[in-house]
Amino acid sequence: MINSNAILEINKKNLLYNYKILSKLANKSITAATIKANAYGLGDIQILNILKKNGCNHFFLATTEEALRIRNNDKKINLYVLNGLEKNDLNIFNKYNLIPILNSKEELETYIQSKYYKTNFKIGIHIDTGLNRLGVELSYLKKKILKEINLEILISHLASSDEIKNQYNKIQNLNFKNAFNYFKSIKYKSLSASHGAVNNKDFHYDMIRPGISLYGGYNRKFNNKIKIKIKHVINLKGKILQIKDVNKNEYIGYNQTYKTYKKIKIAIIGIGYADGISRLLSNNGKLYYKDFSYNIIGRISMDSITIDISKSSQKIKTGDYMYLINKDNNIEKMAKKYGTISNEILTSISKRVKREYI
Repeated sequence: MINSNAILEINKKNLLYNYKILSKLANKSITAATIKANAYGLGDIQILNILKKNGCNHFFLATTEEALRIRNNDKKINLYVLNGLEKNDLNIFNKYNLIPILNSKEELETYIQSKYYKTNFKIGIHIDTGLNRLGVELSYLKKKILKEINLEILISHLASSDEIKNQYNKIQNLNFKNAFNYFKSIKYKSLSASHGAVNNKDFHYDMIRPGISLYGGYNRKFNNKIKIKIKHVINLKGKILQIKDVNKNEYIGYNQTYKTYKKIKIAIIGIGYADGISRLLSNNGKLYYKDFSYNIIGRISMDSITIDISKSSQKIKTGDYMYLINKDNNIEKMAKKYGTISNEILTSISKRVKREYI
């Protein structure tokens, strides 16, 4: 058996806890799961199977290719493609029973002019309520032809759902409500992703579609009620490749960014920026072993990180694992250190990092 240098541990119990607490929070709505970008890097098929066994039957992907990968492993669940048609033939969506979320008047007109118009072919529509990203403009909805559409799902996306007092959320919600009358029927209405579901129950509608909150992210700017409820899901660790002594007045790593002021003991860890660890942690981050933390010294390399273990009272040896992300240094704290959000932390963890489901 190969002992991988870098391992991402995924806690199935905590993942399910997060799904259930969000379902309880929006108990009058369906709780779908957003598993785009390989389930934020955690493994889309594995996450789908865990959630499906616990009642989740609706899944959101970004691209047609992502959805086809899932469909090849499951023939029955509902799969929604957020990026819409992507210039793909409607026959592909029909053949594999995928539900495209149409994002523009051009995509809507492609559907209306196709043989699938006024059939049982399922579509969704994303309306732009103020984010000004993907989405059909509200002005276009006034066309009478849309009154003939039986819509599987109507969605929109909040621009500031992580800010409870931001009045723009209410403006978008009103725009969303105003769109309902432009369609013959709508089976599901969905406005909320992770933070929208917590922000206000008025945003729940028929379906919420959490993503980052399933995987342990709560956004450090958000209020405490989601931070308290959402559990830590992932640990990221790297293996110690070598331990050695370095004399005083020596340099560690590339470009001489760290100079020893005395003789020290260092450990070289087999994880680096090719695994998704930002070079911003060079001379600035920590790794964890049991209840102790150790400073990163020198530049983070493509495949390794160097730490100072001189003061360690632990019996650290080659082959042991050090944690970059754990319950004490979770993805939110790591994101703060990077100056980013937890979504980016998760999706940056590369494919060569082994995934283990514990």
